[in-house]
Amino acid sequence: MSMEKVALISAGGSGLGAAAAKRLATEGFKVAILSSSGKGEALANELGGIGVTGSNQSNDDLQRLVDAVMRQWGRIDVLVNSGGHGPRGPVLEITDEQWHLGLDIYLMNVIRPVRIVAPIMQAQKSGSIINFSSVAAFEPVAGFPTSAVFRAGLAAYAKVFADTYAADNVRMNNIQCGWIDSLPTVIERRDGVPMKRYGSTAEIAATVAFLASEGGGYITGQNLRVDGGLGRSI
Repeated sequence: MSMEKVALISAGGSGLGAAAAKRLATEGFKVAILSSSGKGEALANELGGIGVTGSNQSNDDLQRLVDAVMRQWGRIDVLVNSGGHGPRGPVLEITDEQWHLGLDIYLMNVIRPVRIVAPIMQAQKSGSIINFSSVAAFEPVAGFPTSAVFRAGLAAYAKVFADTYAADNVRMNNIQCGWIDSLPTVIERRDGVPMKRYGSTAEIAATVAFLASEGGGYITGQNLRVDGGLGRSI
């Protein structure tokens, strides 16, 4: 059984997920990537890892990736949960179907892979789970109700998880991103950030690498704002 460090990235074909995969590869991790577009599988091949084309809304697709990882490397040290963008609009105009879709995109995208991976990490007595979230979890932004509501739920989920698994040295933290350059720049949003700029995907990927490292080894159950001071200014 290999003792190489292994990172699994869900929804890692582009944006923050892809940036995290690349950064962790430079840190010496073997990487496995799930994405629905096929870009994650291509990136994994480029990085010498394992790629599966599938959805983080499918337990079967997630299990396929985990099974492939365990066959190849026998362990999972880091799980990074990324995702897409959910329904937007005025809060009273979001339909039942859109609320359920938001649940899948912003909360179940974490719960599903964690159910599969956490027992593996518990058996290892080590593991770091890192979820991409948003400052909107605590500072809601009009027009993004599904993001705010379900990421608030994710904040609570991470705390409950930490209470349950911290003694097994399995950690979970959320990175609450502000405006990041994987999104189109909106001048009004940029000017509302105390640092007067969008954050970079590289900065978020570096935060992932820190939380995955020994330096982050005593951090769990946290909702870490990486937002240029945006949360402080509201």
